[in-house]
Amino acid sequence: MEVSLLEKEISGYIGRLLRENFGRGPGNVFCTISSPFVSIYVTNFLSPMENTLLSNQQSVYVQKTRDLMVGTLEEEIKSYIESNTKDKIKEFYYDWNLDEKSGMFLFIFEQDQLLNSQSYVNKQLIEQKTIELSKEIQKTPESTYSKLLNERTLIVVRQGILISLEKEFIHLGFSETLKIAKRKLEKKVINKHLNSYETYLDAKVIDYFVDWNFDEDKSFTLFILKP
Repeated sequence: MEVSLLEKEISGYIGRLLRENFGRGPGNVFCTISSPFVSIYVTNFLSPMENTLLSNQQSVYVQKTRDLMVGTLEEEIKSYIESNTKDKIKEFYYDWNLDEKSGMFLFIFEQDQLLNSQSYVNKQLIEQKTIELSKEIQKTPESTYSKLLNERTLIVVRQGILISLEKEFIHLGFSETLKIAKRKLEKKVINKHLNSYETYLDAKVIDYFVDWNFDEDKSFTLFILKP
């Protein structure tokens, strides 16, 4: 199957699945396949109940409910993508922007080709800016690299970013609390540096998401762009 058709198939499947399980589907679903990544961006996705909770400053409850729901759907989505792409998925990440009613799912195939990815304009500047941002929050990453999946989707990967205090929180079983705190702080700092990213990319950043793999000390940031 052609990649464009496969992207449409996966987009339609995700839309139906979210509608069936959340009671309301997203306005749009955009799937991008660029090995080793499958990136899925959903917009206008917020149920009436969630909207009520957000209106009452209860975003944490919305986040936790969605975490539970996505946890039950993860294997089903993986199986669908694997059966249609004939590739095995090794990692899964997701994040929500509740203010903008949007979200992202990111799947990574076992055949990791990221290190061999093509360059793009100002790639080194983007990665250097991310290193500076990371130092401002915690410490310099052991490695930082990125891939422009298409003109609308950029992924930046950092490895080796956790400080000793964070590792101790994880060891004590506070991973969920740590992730909520890190996500809020990191997005605040990204927003402060957004103009630099937009200048280097020659595109407006209309959305961005962050998630971590604490076991592997790895972070993924996904930028949605408007060229």
